[in-house]
Amino acid sequence: MAKAKVTNTFLKGVKIIEPMAFGDNRGFFMESYNEQELDMLGIHTEFIQDNQSFSSEPGIVRGLHYQLNPKCQTKLLRVLTGAIMDVAVDIRKGSPTFGKWGGFILSEYNRRQLLIPKGFAHGFCTLTPNVNVFYKVDEYYAPEQDRGIMWNDPDIGINWPVSDPILSEKDKHHPCMKDAEINFEIGAED
Repeated sequence: MAKAKVTNTFLKGVKIIEPMAFGDNRGFFMESYNEQELDMLGIHTEFIQDNQSFSSEPGIVRGLHYQLNPKCQTKLLRVLTGAIMDVAVDIRKGSPTFGKWGGFILSEYNRRQLLIPKGFAHGFCTLTPNVNVFYKVDEYYAPEQDRGIMWNDPDIGINWPVSDPILSEKDKHHPCMKDAEINFEIGAED
């Protein structure tokens, strides 16, 4: 019996994972990560690093981030406290969804996880105060390969739930996608 439900999104490779939670009057228990279970569900990724980010206020946008080949990352995200709108943007040249984005609500309450494969830029907006986002990656952070795309690139047209977000200095200065360095081709990583 599967302990998680996997739903494909319209962005090839981006998946929503809903682990089964077992609850009673004390609370709940769930396996938030089980490599064997994910393997049986068709997700074959070897994660090598865990990351956590904390955001104190609603309206913080982090992203849109990615790492270039050969240090690109697959990410498996979940929210420990609070809620976010998580965004994945297809940056795989030649993909039928190149430049398209998907937005997904992840929260401590729905316990959903989002799998974002290589070839996608990623970001999120906090919807509540005190948000803890936890995520696994399959490649180490490589500052020399770290890149980003402007959060409000008009060619992408992300419908963020905030018009004047709180941004890091770094995220204020990313280029638009048409000017960004991107070295992903469809088929190379999918």
